[in-house]
Amino acid sequence: MLDERLVTLLIKLAVAASLASILVRFNTFKRMLLREERTLRQRVQLALLFASIFGTGVATRVVTGVYPSVDLGLEASLLSGILGGYVTGLLSGILISIPAMKGGEYLSMALFAGVGVLGGVLRDLAPETEEIWRFSPFLDLRRKGKPGRRAFHVCFLLTILFAEFLRWSSLRVFGPQFIFAAYPPTISGPLAIMAIYGSTLFATTLPLKIWNNTRNEDKIESQQRHLQEARLAALTSQINPHFLFNTLNSVSSLVRTNPEMARGMIYKLSSILRRLLRNTDNLTPLREELQFIDDYMGIEMVRFGDKLRFVKEVDAGTLDHLVPSMLLQPIVENCVKHGLSSKVDGGMIRIRSRLVDGRLHLSVEDDGVGISEAKLATLFEQGIGISNVNERLKVLFGDDYRMWIDSKPGQGTQTEIEIPETRAVLAAVS
Repeated sequence: MLDERLVTLLIKLAVAASLASILVRFNTFKRMLLREERTLRQRVQLALLFASIFGTGVATRVVTGVYPSVDLGLEASLLSGILGGYVTGLLSGILISIPAMKGGEYLSMALFAGVGVLGGVLRDLAPETEEIWRFSPFLDLRRKGKPGRRAFHVCFLLTILFAEFLRWSSLRVFGPQFIFAAYPPTISGPLAIMAIYGSTLFATTLPLKIWNNTRNEDKIESQQRHLQEARLAALTSQINPHFLFNTLNSVSSLVRTNPEMARGMIYKLSSILRRLLRNTDNLTPLREELQFIDDYMGIEMVRFGDKLRFVKEVDAGTLDHLVPSMLLQPIVENCVKHGLSSKVDGGMIRIRSRLVDGRLHLSVEDDGVGISEAKLATLFEQGIGISNVNERLKVLFGDDYRMWIDSKPGQGTQTEIEIPETRAVLAAVS
């Protein structure tokens, strides 16, 4: 008989761990559970979520008369109070106990609601929210730390054991017809008592540990995401002044020789600056990126006159796809500055875009002086333009991109970029 009861208690632990692992896979539950601060409405929502999940386990046991291991009403009520506070614990305890009350177990509501409030008290005693997640049933009192933290962990352990004591005492005093437990009221012996209290302790802390692992993983992902965003911001802040400085040089060269033309260039430059100040996203539709290039090339073509020609061969189906902002301008600028400026008869810059097997291909080429093999080998490590573009692509797409440069001295240079296909509409929806 004792072995059967022990098996039931072990199954209860497996149910608690399995259920916690399954629930945390749902984003709605995860967001609601791992929120540090909650409004009253959010506390009620968390209580309803706990009640719908764990109340179903109680109802299953009451209706079928079997499967005692799926009844985690006491543990869930305590957990809801610990994670959500008084309101969540009280409401969860009341709602979870309803199936048991309908089955004639009239002490369930008072017990579960009281335990839920007890969990809220424990939450208030925590020196900080993080200590709730750090709790372990294996206390290490020798571990260095503030005395208040050690005292809280001891209090946490005693609270769980006290919750089981309330159930065990109620069962012995009033009998199994008024309160349910996965063991008979006549059970005795130190091994049996340890199994009972141990199962409640671990059935409460196992979900907490599983959810804390997910919480830590989310924190690491969030930190990595913030690090990438900061890195992208630094790269963007690096490229914008570089671009502005070179463009102002182009304008200044015409201020004395051709004021009217310089005025037109300043107008185009103001249009470029407005777009730079307005756009704070890391990704932008290719359509807007090409409009930016049109304004930039308008300035350069005024400066170089008929020596500079600009051609676009753009697939209309690619215009709504997202690309890193300021992706093409540094490449086009290199074509003008290094490829064509020293060429007596000037030349042409061509931009192409197409979709191939669900990936966006971009190409910028010129028929300028080209790049020597020695310089081409170190192009990604030198200068601001090309290295910046490559670094931003690496931050945004990891290994899921390609960028390569093909150049022949005296014939020109071609820069190719291949990135995953991403539509602006789909990105907005997600």
